[in-house]
Amino acid sequence: MLWLGSRHNIDRLTVHEVPVLSSTVGVVGSAHNLGVVTDSRLSMADHVASVCRSASYHLRQIRSTLQSFSRDTAKTLVQAFISSRLDYCNSVLYGITNNLLQRLQFVQNAAARLITQTGRREHISPVLQELHWLPVRRCVDFKLATLTFKSLHGCASSYLSDTSKSALEASRPLRSSGAITYVIPWSRARLGNR
Repeated sequence: MLWLGSRHNIDRLTVHEVPVLSSTVGVVGSAHNLGVVTDSRLSMADHVASVCRSASYHLRQIRSTLQSFSRDTAKTLVQAFISSRLDYCNSVLYGITNNLLQRLQFVQNAAARLITQTGRREHISPVLQELHWLPVRRCVDFKLATLTFKSLHGCASSYLSDTSKSALEASRPLRSSGAITYVIPWSRARLGNR
């Protein structure tokens, strides 16, 4: 069982296990669901740590055998073991702290440096462009934009398409759409000073 809430609220809870029939279910700090690690504060810190740990392990394994591979083979290995981990369910990372995003970006930078044999002191942006890799933050934004487009245009499951279309129909149009109706209200104090 996983309690969700702020640190303050979770620290105040005194229930550490719940009886269910003839057994008890303990409270945990994080849970795995489809490869995503969810922590009790929904900060995604445990998920980022898990992705970084796994990617770093695979980077060390690839680095030790890099001399045996061509650059294309190394790129394929890195994309299979590193990029796939960074991209998997990355839409859940929207809105996480810059510190956590920076940890993921560090892993991507290390993978790019490994493939291209670029030194640590060299700027990484040209290397990412050469490999045609988006930075981690942009990958998250791109995934959300793609999911939104697919759900609005019927390319996704019927549940997502129907839900997103009904949400759009229920929302009211912007005040400024179709006509110039935006008026700045004057306060009485400002009108009296005129």
